[in-house]
Amino acid sequence: MDSSTSAADPAPDSDAASPEIEDAEKNNNTPLSATMRAKIERNRQRALMLRQARLASRPYSVAEGGTCAKIQKTIDTGAGFFIEEEEEEQHKVEKVVHKPGPVLEFDYLLCEDCNKAFMDSYLSNSFNLAVCDNCRDNENKHKLITRTEAKQEYLLNDCDLDKREPILKFILRKNPHNSHWGDMKLYLKLQVVKRSLEVWGSEDALEEAKESRQETRDKRKQKQFDKKVKELRRAVRSSLWKKDSSSHKHDYGPEEEIEEDTYKKICFTCGHELTYEKM
Repeated sequence: MDSSTSAADPAPDSDAASPEIEDAEKNNNTPLSATMRAKIERNRQRALMLRQARLASRPYSVAEGGTCAKIQKTIDTGAGFFIEEEEEEQHKVEKVVHKPGPVLEFDYLLCEDCNKAFMDSYLSNSFNLAVCDNCRDNENKHKLITRTEAKQEYLLNDCDLDKREPILKFILRKNPHNSHWGDMKLYLKLQVVKRSLEVWGSEDALEEAKESRQETRDKRKQKQFDKKVKELRRAVRSSLWKKDSSSHKHDYGPEEEIEEDTYKKICFTCGHELTYEKM
């Protein structure tokens, strides 16, 4: 293996021998062969390459005379001894923030209300609506409604808001009733009305669907009310009715002859009829 390797690699110059080769010749008091000298030279070159790679991974060396000591954290195991925390390399990826490019003249938006060009607005950024901030009407035309109101007033399902293309834009706001609850989703009423017309076809169809659902809801409530009234009446009757556990004694009237040797008597209290024969 050494002979093949030495034949492939160029033999080191005998005039420029490395210090390791000279030390080996002095210790052995005999000159080394060309194979041994080539092997020592390869090991030396490999060590130099490893050293350079180690220095490249730590480009900032400690200044002369200074010390760089890393304090290792210890963890109390609770069993009477400490262990050193394992070192983990943490790669922190820096977030690169690119500044937006300049707005060119042909990138301007045209307002749907005033037909004036503008660069940026709240409605265009939040809801993709080409309306400038000057024409924004928060009280009527560009009013925001909650997701619950959009589903109840305009009979929209979750798929109509989240999956039907184009997906409606919304903004998140803290719940005013309780800050610990989830954030509210606010939609643009103008876009919600347009989506409801796409689903139901017309305003008349939407009103008919709302009336039908209201009738079904009223019937369900009336049925629940009647059921509660019936249960209440049953409870009142059971509380007023008392079972008579005393024994009943018949109070028969005079006997009447029905046939020959056959007679009957009737109780005045319960109307029980007793029929008997006389021998």
